[in-house]
Amino acid sequence: MSDKWDLRFLELARHISDWSKDPSTKVGCVVVGPDREIRSTGFNGFPRGIMDDDNRLNNRQKKYPMICHAEENAIMHAARIGISLKGNTAYVTWPPCSRCTRSLIQAGINEVVYPSNVEIPERWEEDFSIAMDMMKEAGISIRNA
Repeated sequence: MSDKWDLRFLELARHISDWSKDPSTKVGCVVVGPDREIRSTGFNGFPRGIMDDDNRLNNRQKKYPMICHAEENAIMHAARIGISLKGNTAYVTWPPCSRCTRSLIQAGINEVVYPSNVEIPERWEEDFSIAMDMMKEAGISIRNA
């Protein structure tokens, strides 16, 4: 895909990340098919029907077990409405964590694109390194735009 399309889809993922109510981190994901058609989108947030009040969102011990990451939400939304993501590209505002990488691999995503100017918090560096190794081993193309 061209740089123009990469930037468009990353900008859309950034826009979608703003829908997250998480006060500390907002992540967006847009999954795109081979003909540049948007197959699914997601942002980090609680599952449908789970209250996302400030008490939960501002307490990591309460938030982390309940929150769905953007990539997971995009994959689960596609599954919910019967859309295959096999052979698609995931545009994400952050590099995927190991948890999301497992889901991306299993969903058949073959490429992940994320911005080159992302600053990774130190607490995530080891996990992102594991995720990158997993994607490489699984044959997923990883690109920055």
